[in-house]
Amino acid sequence: MSGSGPWSRRSHIVGRIEDVQRVLEFLEDGAGRGRGLHIVGEAGVGKSTLLDAVAEVAAEAGTRVLRADGVEFEADVPFAGLHQILMPVLDDREHLPAEYRAALDVALGFGPGLAPDRLLLVNATLALLRRAAAETPLLLIVDDLPWLDRASAVVLGFVSRRLGNQVGFVAASRTDGQSLFDHGGLDEFTLAPLDEDSANLLLAARYPGLAARVRARVVTEACGNPLALLELPAELTGAQQAAREELPTVLPLSERLRSLFVARVTALPEAGRRLLLLAALDGTGDPGVLRRAVGADRDAQAALAAAERERLVLIDTAARRLTFRHPLIRAAAVAASTLAERSAAHLALADALTDRPERMAWHLAEAAMQPDEKVAGLLQDAGHSALRRGDAVGAVAALTRAADLSPYANDRSRRLAEAAYIGAEATGDVANASDLLRRVQSDEPLGSGALYAAAAAVYVLINTEADIDVAHRLLTAAINEAGPAYDAEDPALIDAMHTLLLVSWWSGREDLWVPFVDAVGKLKPAAPPMLALAARTFPDPARTGLAALADLDEVRELLRRAPDATFLVRGATATVYLDRVGEIKDKLWELVQSGRDGGGPVRRHLGALMHLCMEDFLVGEWDEAQQLVDEGMALCDAGYPFFAWYFQFNQILLHGARGDAEAGDALAERMLRWATRRGVGAAAAFANQARALVCLGSADYEAAYRHATAVTPAGTLAPYTAHALWGMYDLVEAGMHTGRTDEATAHVRALRELRIDRMSDRYAMLVAGAAGLCAPDDEAVAHFRQALSAPGADRWVFDAARIRLALGERLRRTSEKNSAREPLTAALDAFVQLGATPWAERARKELRASGQPTRGATRTVLTPQELEISHLAASGLTNKQIGERLFLSPRTVSAHLYQVFPKLRITSRAALRDALNALEGKA
Repeated sequence: MSGSGPWSRRSHIVGRIEDVQRVLEFLEDGAGRGRGLHIVGEAGVGKSTLLDAVAEVAAEAGTRVLRADGVEFEADVPFAGLHQILMPVLDDREHLPAEYRAALDVALGFGPGLAPDRLLLVNATLALLRRAAAETPLLLIVDDLPWLDRASAVVLGFVSRRLGNQVGFVAASRTDGQSLFDHGGLDEFTLAPLDEDSANLLLAARYPGLAARVRARVVTEACGNPLALLELPAELTGAQQAAREELPTVLPLSERLRSLFVARVTALPEAGRRLLLLAALDGTGDPGVLRRAVGADRDAQAALAAAERERLVLIDTAARRLTFRHPLIRAAAVAASTLAERSAAHLALADALTDRPERMAWHLAEAAMQPDEKVAGLLQDAGHSALRRGDAVGAVAALTRAADLSPYANDRSRRLAEAAYIGAEATGDVANASDLLRRVQSDEPLGSGALYAAAAAVYVLINTEADIDVAHRLLTAAINEAGPAYDAEDPALIDAMHTLLLVSWWSGREDLWVPFVDAVGKLKPAAPPMLALAARTFPDPARTGLAALADLDEVRELLRRAPDATFLVRGATATVYLDRVGEIKDKLWELVQSGRDGGGPVRRHLGALMHLCMEDFLVGEWDEAQQLVDEGMALCDAGYPFFAWYFQFNQILLHGARGDAEAGDALAERMLRWATRRGVGAAAAFANQARALVCLGSADYEAAYRHATAVTPAGTLAPYTAHALWGMYDLVEAGMHTGRTDEATAHVRALRELRIDRMSDRYAMLVAGAAGLCAPDDEAVAHFRQALSAPGADRWVFDAARIRLALGERLRRTSEKNSAREPLTAALDAFVQLGATPWAERARKELRASGQPTRGATRTVLTPQELEISHLAASGLTNKQIGERLFLSPRTVSAHLYQVFPKLRITSRAALRDALNALEGKA
């Protein structure tokens, strides 16, 4: 992408030669390869000119340039920008793997299908670009980032951070422009206004007859903005330019510039204005679309030539696209038109886009002068398509516009209600959802409209100050009115049922579960697989979860085939109390990354964070869990305050496990007060369970027992209190430390009678461990060893370490001090690695009591999980294969190995086997 030669001959780019050279050097520099550059500057400062110049030099040097411009009208049309930038190389997709071709075809509207997985689409885009770059280096240029559609912004944001040496990336946006594009991975370059000397040179070159006094005034008014410098003098009369007349007192730059652009557009012949209007409203720059929209208009070619001569547009024959010389020209083309002209242009574009139904629907909607059910239906379909692609904001916009075009009140209210539901449940825009609901209420919705309105109202209510009972009554009434059909194929009813599932769970009350259980049983012909599984694993998993295990495979297959964000979070919810969230951990991480990039629905981002930080605590990824807690709390503050208690729960667990009892107690007390006031029984259960752990860590066993039994009485698992499963070991431990042997034993007996140990490997470990706590000395050790032999026991690092500690304590107390040292040492290593300070101190005391100095206690320098990962890596498995076996992400596996290498004093995987053999030989 060398450009040093050509620019020595292009001095007409006044004041920008160094800026162009800087961009080219960045692209050429070794440090700049694989990274992108983001150019920012005020409107009219010359960003587009700079991009044009960079593109021209790069093309002369043999680089192929691919461009896209953000378009206001296309901002709600998914993947419009991606289509622009890939259009010149789309023929190369035929050489890509089938799954990549399919992903691109669906996203770009060339074929039917479900929304492609975002990561798959990113990889497909990268593969297409890299294939094209294999023959000729590529430079991707994106202008007007703030107007890039959401879906394209997310994909290109990913792409811009994964560039190879043969692909460059430069983008531009206005200063302070709000964009969905993630600039985090790009170097930023602020394009400054021209200095005074350059401004004078520019004016002298363009307006050689301009009087010095007038030039000085224009330079002062323009403040170095090249667009103003070039356009302001054109508005002056000849006498004013020659200083024979006084200039106006005030030159209003923004209004004057807009007027000038409109004047330049209206100066064109009618055919030229129509062509510019079509191009402005289309926004893609695709000449094929424009040709079809123009039809048999013989003046079109001449009109296009005239627009080029007037420097309004530029035709790039190589890239096969039309671009405006400046974004304000596009705005002027629209501003210069009448309502009738815009309507006709939209209709023409709709006729030209029959193969792109979403874009066609939007053009028909813009053309509509009055309600039109056919157009409303098409736009509704476009909204549903956007939602399947993960673009909840675009779906809300489409459904709201469809409602505006609905001639019948019930259709209007139904579409508004669905828009309100999606907005409240997915995007986080509760305020807009509330406004939409107010519009719905005036039309008295029926059927699915009433269901969506009720479900939307739930999210509005819970994020204000209403209690759970109000939300529950509203939703159950709407679901009851859906009878007697209870059609399981009705998406509104199923969405409402999933919402009722959550509301009933939030309540923590058995009586509020009754309407949900009743409604699930009435669904015809049967509840969908995901809802059916959730209905058996989420309300009362202690009694119905085991029987539901037979349905897991079907749901796993659905999750594999339909990676929809909503479906994925619901899948995590349905399997959380079966300890199966780890199976979809990587997919949940994709949702988090999508949310961070601004392309995913906020509620899905939150849902993924909730499950991931709980999973992270269980598997010992506490530093990452803390980061996710902080991220989740920030998101809740920004729009979903109700859900903060999920993250407070995890924060209390971290406080308790790490020994910050004061902070844990204070947060738990605050959470309990809030839960009691709002009627959120699940939050109260979470707070009590987490507080029991805090008290166990500080050896306040009486308080620990009190909080554990506030979740469920000893000797039973309270009905419809799912979280009682997570506190089973804590209750038994607290009971034994407070002399409540009978109660602890009764609790273990209840766990065995309900066959909790068969629901998951973790539960099997905890039940056996709890049995060991209350068993006689001659039986306890066998129970503990059974617990630690459960499949994957060391995956649950903290729980396994607690059981090892209990085993070591029991062995030492039965005078088997030598045998006690091994489990105590392993427990201490795990606690130290986790930062579980109070438990580490207990292990140290026990080791000292066993006669072993704690300074030498950590003979095994690796934690159990590090040891397991190391053995798998030494056997030749990749990080991905290890992650699949242990339900960890490849990134987590890599992080563990990063810690293992210095501990073993090695620098490569090849040295792992010998190092492990040496370690185990010492042990």
